[in-house]
Amino acid sequence: MEIFSSLVLVLVLAVLILVTWQKAASGLSLPPGPQALPLIGNLLMIDKHAPFKSFMKFCPSYASVGLAISNGERWRQLRRFTLTTLRNFGMGRKRMEQWTLQESRHMLKSFEETKSAPVNPAPFLIRTVSNVICSLVFGQRFEYEDKMFLHLLQIISNIQRYASSPSAQLFNFFPWLMELLPGSQHTLVLSEMDEIRDFIMSKIKEHEQDLDFTDPKDFIDCFLIKLKQEKDDPDTEFHKNNLMGTVVNLFFAGTETTSTTINYSLMLLIKYPHIQEQMQKEIDRVIGRDRIPTMEDRKSLPFTDAVIHEVQRYLDIVPLNIPHYATHDISFRGYVIPKGTGIIPLLHSVLRDEEQWEKPWTFNPEHFLDASGNFKKSPAFLPFSAGKRSCVGESLARMELFLFIVSLLQKFSFSCPNGPEDIDLSPELSSFAILLRPYQLIASPR
Repeated sequence: MEIFSSLVLVLVLAVLILVTWQKAASGLSLPPGPQALPLIGNLLMIDKHAPFKSFMKFCPSYASVGLAISNGERWRQLRRFTLTTLRNFGMGRKRMEQWTLQESRHMLKSFEETKSAPVNPAPFLIRTVSNVICSLVFGQRFEYEDKMFLHLLQIISNIQRYASSPSAQLFNFFPWLMELLPGSQHTLVLSEMDEIRDFIMSKIKEHEQDLDFTDPKDFIDCFLIKLKQEKDDPDTEFHKNNLMGTVVNLFFAGTETTSTTINYSLMLLIKYPHIQEQMQKEIDRVIGRDRIPTMEDRKSLPFTDAVIHEVQRYLDIVPLNIPHYATHDISFRGYVIPKGTGIIPLLHSVLRDEEQWEKPWTFNPEHFLDASGNFKKSPAFLPFSAGKRSCVGESLARMELFLFIVSLLQKFSFSCPNGPEDIDLSPELSSFAILLRPYQLIASPR
């Protein structure tokens, strides 16, 4: 036993010496950070339920680094094409506004059918929001009771939950180890992703059969046309695999985050009924209860607009943002960040910056209002990230949040069975993304 212990000790010392030597041999002045252990790094120092809290604790000691880096010709081509195509189909414009308002009518009807009985609002909202992106990508909306549609939405929720779980974080650190474990949840998630891909591939095949080069109906049509135009280019990024990957990204991103934000809006308005009442008074004064809201109304609803912005800031839905990496050695504040270094842009640190927000840890719509009650912007409002990696669907998400929330407050007042005190705003999981605790809501017609 003593021999074994001695061998382990020698091995650990050898690894420590090797790590120290490699760091010194690199000749680079690396940014400071907490002392890491061999193999597992700083894993034991990270809160597995809310890793962004651990990173925030490191900031005062090791300063802050923020970077937005583009990488890869594939990313540049596909992002440019996606932005152009979505804008051509009206993302953030009148055409998309009409699709959104059409979907809001189905949403309002589904809440009416609850007849003021307590319900979990999450399924109602995810169906509504997903149908908007489905209209853009697939050229169709799905009935709310469509079994395949509901199954796919459940898979999206399952994958989002897994991505924010401690086991997913362990997989990111030790993929080879997690794959060896029997009954790994990762295996189930991969199986469910295959179902999503099979569904999307079936839609792509349908589009190929009905493709009209002179009249593309949706994103898939546009991509297929581009694919055929560049089929003889050996360096093209427009092929089936990239079409599949892009559609998967749009389907996921356009479904879960916006529906979660609306869900959290309702939680907050139940928790703070005086804010809900003030929004409804403003909406009644400007729009009334019968006219359909439009994006033009936003400039006349400063308090409502401020509340929606504050919901996004306070929710902080993707605190760690999407991971980046350095494509070349970068000099920053006297340090060198080597090529290939993983970088986590901590949006949480901006949305809770005590120098930018008067009460960063409090839900306070006044953050977005001036002394006269007019809406004011803030440079620290970055829920969609910033720069070249900002959310491609930002304008669509902003439109959906405004139109859906205003439509709901026009027609309903929201409460919960046991009163505002029963609403727990703390997330169930908060890792890659924020997952809300399920709750019961009562939608009472006004």
